[in-house]
Amino acid sequence: QVQLVESGGGLVQAGGSLRLSCAASGSIFSFNAMGWYRQVPGKQRELVAVITRGGSTNYADSVKGRFTISRDNAKNTVYLQMNSLKPEDTAVYYCNARRLDSDQVYDYWGQGTQVTVSS
Repeated sequence: QVQLVESGGGLVQAGGSLRLSCAASGSIFSFNAMGWYRQVPGKQRELVAVITRGGSTNYADSVKGRFTISRDNAKNTVYLQMNSLKPEDTAVYYCNARRLDSDQVYDYWGQGTQVTVSS
């Protein structure tokens, strides 16, 4: 059973920074990709950033240049460094791990961590 545990959320003023961490119960190298998503009430969960096993990254347009995703395979942890935070970044942030097996996609989720940016 895969477990993902997020930490690092909290309350910050606009323009501030936070670093989210996602610790996996097993080797993150076993996953094809890991990412961060966010969700606000009444809206669909949206992709924020993703990093592949090979280290390629992709970001939502709204966070490009402000957020950085990284991974530490030795610690089985993925990070999301968030700088220049804006009130519209307020959401619950979820860690995701994705494994591809033939034609099957397996998604695993953490419990989420709240990020609140005050204006």
